Amino acid sequence: MSLLEGHITADGRKIGGVLMEMKNITLRFGGVVAIKDISFDIREGEIRAIIGPNGAGKSSMLNVISGFYHPQEGEVLFRGAKRAPMKPYEVARQGIARTFQNIALFEGMTVLDNIMTGRLNHMKAGMLSQAMWWGRAAREEAENREKVEKVIDFLEIQHIRKTPVGRLPYGLKKRVELARALAAEPMLLLLDEPMAGMNVEEKEDMCRFILDVNDEFGTTIALIEHDMGVVMDLSDRVVVMDYGKKIGDGTPDEVRNNEAVINAYLGVAHD
Repeated sequence: MSLLEGHITADGRKIGGVLMEMKNITLRFGGVVAIKDISFDIREGEIRAIIGPNGAGKSSMLNVISGFYHPQEGEVLFRGAKRAPMKPYEVARQGIARTFQNIALFEGMTVLDNIMTGRLNHMKAGMLSQAMWWGRAAREEAENREKVEKVIDFLEIQHIRKTPVGRLPYGLKKRVELARALAAEPMLLLLDEPMAGMNVEEKEDMCRFILDVNDEFGTTIALIEHDMGVVMDLSDRVVVMDYGKKIGDGTPDEVRNNEAVINAYLGVAHD
């Protein structure tokens, strides 16, 4: 058993066994090596951060996990099984959902309708019954709407549920994107710079929601974030990338005192 497996965090959360493992991942774009021979794992119930300077390969790694990119070398294992190259929608069906660095919502649709799109993999009725909205389709719609309403309540966005997303301020759009990902009921939630562009109050709200998602739903979370205060406060473990290579991996305390990480990214030991 790993030292981390079965570990109880200071706030009472339990870290389980390996949920996903990246083994010797190498990703190239022509002659450019975006990721070079990186290995790390993500354990059930933890908040796992991926950090590093711009251009380090962090988003490329998240895109490998979510099926947007397929590495030329290495293996991706999910729940102990080697994963064949998959399309993003196939990865989503495995129980992996994500948000994006650049918000990817339907601006002309309401908040409610945007979040409902996160339930698509849970809808089984045929196209005809969906179009006519009867029988199984009507029951599915009601069931999925109920789950979406619970997410809306959880993220405290009841007051904007019927508002077109295009009218919302940036911070609320980021919360709606989180809601859409949560609506999929993922085992693993990938967050690509969830705090980017936010003010202090919005960051505090997002941190609270991320912790609540992990604590109340038991959702495993992997996130990319540049705000080191957020990373050190939220994360159970941190993997550090630089120029496509892994230069550090461990607890926040271990990473912030890692000389290679300090030299490449932090600059000074982070308090």
